[in-house]
Amino acid sequence: MSYRVAKASQYLAITGGGITDIKLAKKSWVFPWQSCTVFDVSPVNYTFEVQAMSSEKLPFVIPAVFTIGPRVDDPHALLLYAMLMSQHDKHSNHVNELVQGVIEGETRVLVASMTMEEVFKGTKEFKKEVFDKVQLELNQFGLVIYNANVKQLVDVPGHEYFSYLGQKTQMEAANQAKIDVAEAKMKGEVGAKERNGLTIQNAAKIDAESKIISTQRLGEGTKEEIKVKTEVKVFQNEKEALVAKADAALAIQKAALSQNSRVAEVEASKAVALREAELQTKVEKMNALTRTEKLKAEFLSKASVEYETKVQEANWELYNKQKQAEAVLYEKQKQAEAMKAAADAAFYSKQKDAEGLVAMAEAQGKYLKTLLGAVNNDYSSMRDFLMINNGIYQEIAKTNALAIRDLQPKISVWNHGGAEQGMNGGGKGPMNDIAGLYKMLPPVLDTVYEQTGMQPPAWIGTLRGAEPKQSLQAQQHRG
Repeated sequence: MSYRVAKASQYLAITGGGITDIKLAKKSWVFPWQSCTVFDVSPVNYTFEVQAMSSEKLPFVIPAVFTIGPRVDDPHALLLYAMLMSQHDKHSNHVNELVQGVIEGETRVLVASMTMEEVFKGTKEFKKEVFDKVQLELNQFGLVIYNANVKQLVDVPGHEYFSYLGQKTQMEAANQAKIDVAEAKMKGEVGAKERNGLTIQNAAKIDAESKIISTQRLGEGTKEEIKVKTEVKVFQNEKEALVAKADAALAIQKAALSQNSRVAEVEASKAVALREAELQTKVEKMNALTRTEKLKAEFLSKASVEYETKVQEANWELYNKQKQAEAVLYEKQKQAEAMKAAADAAFYSKQKDAEGLVAMAEAQGKYLKTLLGAVNNDYSSMRDFLMINNGIYQEIAKTNALAIRDLQPKISVWNHGGAEQGMNGGGKGPMNDIAGLYKMLPPVLDTVYEQTGMQPPAWIGTLRGAEPKQSLQAQQHRG
């Protein structure tokens, strides 16, 4: 037994005797029949680089940092976290892979439903969507997201979308700055020329006013008017000449300044136009590149859609062929079942025929066995009876008669006498006909042998010898 105390960021998870499920505590007695595990509840930073793809099939990387820890204010969530940490440390690969799998899965699903422009411009809303969906999955492990920071989106090598977009913005800002500088320079030069002209005009005005004032002051000397009239006239003419000369010089200077100002304005306007043409050329090149990338993306998307359509059509054709094959297979199965049923019926019929033949053979066996028992197991007597009963001798006689009918043979007649006597010397008996038939048999066999050369079968008997035809006939007549 020991008394355990957890640190400020730790909890004790105690199981064993006297505890229904898991007991969470900061300090407690631990008995020998109980087990105690200490787990840390401080948050942990998880840094990921999630590779995702937008709805336009444009891949990019989302660097993200999530601060995740257990929900210490919820006992149920803390219990779930304790069960998760019972066999793993919070820095173990199991926990890292679990959190990373949840974050990457939800982020990829969310990005797949958004365009690249929506992801790039709606960073705050995108971050909130990822936060909500990941938090919903982490609730089942008792974890809560304390902070989530989605960094600047990064291009995947070979797909420099953000790089080109940044270059476009930078070039537009640089071009606008160059245009503003050219406009400011033009305004400065024009303003300087205008200031010089105004200075010359104000000087001429002051000179004219001075002339008027001088003339007025000269007119005041009425006493010396006559005396100095000539001098004044001369002075006036000189002054007028000087004024005319100054006016001519001023006019010439004004014309030169006006010409220079106009030339400067034309040069400035042409320089601005030339610079605008150069910038417009660069802008058109960038627009062409942008349109090229856009067309590539559109054609790629169209090709992907056509590929998916072809795949669906192929799957549908495969499904139809499978169903047709299943229908043919079902029909073949039914035909096989029908053939099997017919074969079974034929087999049953043959089996019944065989059983009938077996029964007939058994009946014949019993019949033969009964006959053999009736003649005291004398096989020869049973054979003779069967041949007589089945008319074998009659068939033999008939066949011989048909065979020799057109040969015109010599006919011999035998008479054994005593036809009226029985086999035992008596009168007519029941076996008299059979005895007469047996008496007639040897001469018949002799006649067959004489005319055809064929010996009788061994079971009938043998002849007395192969004698010449004349002697045999003589013996028959003598008998």
